[in-house]
Amino acid sequence: MALELILIAALLSAVSGIPSALAGAASRRGQQVSAILGIAASVAGIAAAVQVLGSSGAVERTYLWNLPGGIVRLRADALSAGFLLSIHVISALATVYGLEYWPQAAHPANGRKLRLSWGLMTGAMTLLVVASNAILFLVAWEVMALAGFFLVTTESHKEDVREAGWVYFVATHASSLALFAFFALYRVASGSFDLRPLDEMAAGPATANVLFLLALVGFGIKAGIFPFHVWLPSAHANSPSHVSAMLSGVLIKLGVYGVMRACWLLPVPPLWWGVLLTVLGACSGVYGVVFAIGQHDLKRLLAYHSIENIGIIFLGLGLAVFGQACHEPAWVALGIAGAMLHVWNHGLFKSLLFLGAGSVLHATGTREIDHLGGLAKRMPWTSGLFMVGAAAICGLPPLNGFISELLIYVGYFRVVIAPNFTGWSLGALAIPALGLIGGLAVACFVKVHGAVFLGEARKEFEHPPHEAGLRMLGPMGALAALCFAIGLLPVLAAPGLEAIGAAWASRTAGETLLLGTLAPLELLSMVGPSLLLVALVLFALLAYKGRAAWRAPVPTWGCGYAAPSARMQYTASSFGQMLVGLYRWLLIPRAKPPHVTGLFPASSAFHSEQPDVVLDRAVHPTMKAAAHSVMPLRMFQHGRVQFYALYILLTLLALLAVVST
Repeated sequence: MALELILIAALLSAVSGIPSALAGAASRRGQQVSAILGIAASVAGIAAAVQVLGSSGAVERTYLWNLPGGIVRLRADALSAGFLLSIHVISALATVYGLEYWPQAAHPANGRKLRLSWGLMTGAMTLLVVASNAILFLVAWEVMALAGFFLVTTESHKEDVREAGWVYFVATHASSLALFAFFALYRVASGSFDLRPLDEMAAGPATANVLFLLALVGFGIKAGIFPFHVWLPSAHANSPSHVSAMLSGVLIKLGVYGVMRACWLLPVPPLWWGVLLTVLGACSGVYGVVFAIGQHDLKRLLAYHSIENIGIIFLGLGLAVFGQACHEPAWVALGIAGAMLHVWNHGLFKSLLFLGAGSVLHATGTREIDHLGGLAKRMPWTSGLFMVGAAAICGLPPLNGFISELLIYVGYFRVVIAPNFTGWSLGALAIPALGLIGGLAVACFVKVHGAVFLGEARKEFEHPPHEAGLRMLGPMGALAALCFAIGLLPVLAAPGLEAIGAAWASRTAGETLLLGTLAPLELLSMVGPSLLLVALVLFALLAYKGRAAWRAPVPTWGCGYAAPSARMQYTASSFGQMLVGLYRWLLIPRAKPPHVTGLFPASSAFHSEQPDVVLDRAVHPTMKAAAHSVMPLRMFQHGRVQFYALYILLTLLALLAVVST
């Protein structure tokens, strides 16, 4: 029954955009019908995921088809269910949010395209996690990639959106090329397109290593792991905010799913696989959070935090792979549970943050942090919910980010203290990296929340900012509640995580360990709610006793100025200046300082930006140099069909000559 529900979810998702597309460009009814179909699909998908997680073993179905490969093979196990749950929880809430944030009547030029692409992408992702045949997997992958392109370029009339879309398009097809190579080599090694674990006799060490590296590149590009993240910041920043929530909360996790599934398919890994995943995770985490600190665009800042959190997930996955290589079931259990829980957690709090950023953009019309300020007075619900997401992404208790990072911490501490084991240096790398990531994330979100919501407005807007409506605040509140639920009662997530760990590590036939014996989840589930209750009671008492004093008007100290203005506040740039300077060697910022001369200097301005080291300083210059170097070849492109036919003939003759030798 679970697979049938999954197919229903995929089908309903895929067709959910059709009513909106067939209705008028400004039709409200078509948008509502599309939303109902999408939510119904998510209900079916969530029900199927819960059913698979609660059962033992996997469910399989086989269907005939006429495409190469012969059959459609579907397989739903606990790993598939874990990602399916994340897909449909985020999709349902973001769909509701989009009814108010991106109404069809206000966006007649692109509303239908958005909803049609949204449904196709969600349906493709649903099918992708249960595809147990390489051809079906690649078909679903391409549909997901192309639908994502049309979502990223929703506002294609804007130049920066088109540029972001083409960077995404090139990156996603580079990913597809690597996956074509992966599945072709897998077919040679296994003799079939069916995705079943390879044994060591079928794939020798050299073949297994090449397969692993191809999977890491192909899926790593989609996941946005450093240094394959080049498409991610601009795509997330320039998409509609609920699309950004889906891209960050769900789409990039399909890259993580691909790496996890590839490790499940391949033989028992060597040590260096786990080391490489850990190093990439540490570099990605630090790189992402450092670049986030230097950003002025609110959504671009959140996009770099996606790179950071993908790094944390890879740290957990690296621990699990390392544990498999060392035959340490405790490391495997903690690593895969920490990685999978962080997949869920990041989907929740990052979607909450992007939806909060969307509310700010919806109310003010700008993503520029240095133009904002004082929004907590006008948007108190958005401010409070954004703060919940900010605390969660920083890994602060009692929220969910703390739990998943704790599992990874405990796992690497076990590596460090393992007797007679030389791999302690792996833990010595991962643990400080996690600590550094957490500390810098706190600094970054203190900057963001303070600059956006506190103080006074730095700019006068044409229309006063206003609080979001219920259809936007409702999904944000649900996400915040889920962040608290996992943080306060992590024991509720333990059975599902144990099932996922057992399914992922099933090929090694290792011992299945309970998370409760490895990490203090039950203790946290008792202490967390108790401490929160005590804090709420104390706050209520203080509020009751101090209500009279709070009502008394008290003048604000003006630092000696008779008339303080918003210009005297710290900006986001000035707040992060010290950290940007500390990591100047990595950020390599561009700055234009003010020109101040004389006793009465003229007006001047300060400007700074942090171009991406990989995209702007490596990829773009390389592509421009390559384009310049092949310009002489344009002489052969002159529009004459006869010459093109001659080129084809000469190419065929050259190929025949090569084959015949």
